[in-house]
Amino acid sequence: MSSQEIPEENLPSKQVTEPEHGSVAVADENPFADPGLPPHQHRIQDIDERAAKRSERAIAFMFTLSMLATVGFIAAFVTIPADKSVFIWPIGHISGLNFALGMTLGLALFCIGAGAVHWARTLMSDVEVADERHPIEAEPEVRAKVMADFKAGAEESQFGRRKLLRNTMFGALALVPLSGVVLLRDLGPLPEDKLRHTKWAKGKMLVNMNTHEPLRPSDVQVGSLTFAMPEGMSEHDHDFQTQIAKAALMIVRIQPENIKDKRELEWSHEGVVAYSKICTHVGCPISLYEQQTHHVLCPCHQSTFDLSDGARVIFGPAGHALPQLRIGVNEDGYLEALGDFEEPVGPAFFERG
Repeated sequence: MSSQEIPEENLPSKQVTEPEHGSVAVADENPFADPGLPPHQHRIQDIDERAAKRSERAIAFMFTLSMLATVGFIAAFVTIPADKSVFIWPIGHISGLNFALGMTLGLALFCIGAGAVHWARTLMSDVEVADERHPIEAEPEVRAKVMADFKAGAEESQFGRRKLLRNTMFGALALVPLSGVVLLRDLGPLPEDKLRHTKWAKGKMLVNMNTHEPLRPSDVQVGSLTFAMPEGMSEHDHDFQTQIAKAALMIVRIQPENIKDKRELEWSHEGVVAYSKICTHVGCPISLYEQQTHHVLCPCHQSTFDLSDGARVIFGPAGHALPQLRIGVNEDGYLEALGDFEEPVGPAFFERG
């Protein structure tokens, strides 16, 4: 049947014209139209009060657990000694205080976050609302009124006239943050002058580090190198490593006529001289001695010191001579210190201040 044979009433009311050759057909619908929000899906807590109560109790439990963890953090900070160690598998031995503080604080923060997220996901409203954006700038009349109100309030407060009130308020606001600065005191120990002092003191005998026996001058032979520590120190002391790192001593015997430095000779006893064992470069223990030249060598970076000439540096990166300890003999014939080192021991102390 041809198009002429189709009744006119059956033809479409609007003819769709074919696009011309080379033209592009345009769709009637907008491809970027707003699709709108999907239908809202109710949660179990929205329709079942018992489920809502369960969520409420779970959130309250998390917040309560956070409070208990915070109390535990404070209790651990106050009661656990800083030097106490515990064994935690598979980590090994770690600081008990650090472990307790980390666990309690981490648990407190996690429970707060988990409780807040659970609250938002189960009890707070989750209905999505579309809102159009509007200009946030106020109208000129509103801005003028706000400025006028501000000026009126400033005049009524007499902030400009009452200088005493204004200055004391500024002073109070400036000093209040100092209370928070005081709390920073617990972040660590004060520097003090611990680096300037060791366990050596007047009257302390020199104890052989290998035999743990007091030393006599006759125990130190010419050409030998002996290591000593202060009387009263024990390897079982909790701070032994900290103290021996400053107090470790090496003792040699040199013929008095071979000692070039006048002060070194005065601070020795019958040619027995005592110097710090700690290298002044990076703190390595010095352990190599050449008896013919009286040179000691640091094995780490080959800093070399002349023990017959005030332990001055003759080679290597060390920047300072080794500190000397003044020694003598007590009434029992044992070597003893006549005081502490007169200058700090250890590496780069002078550069640190």
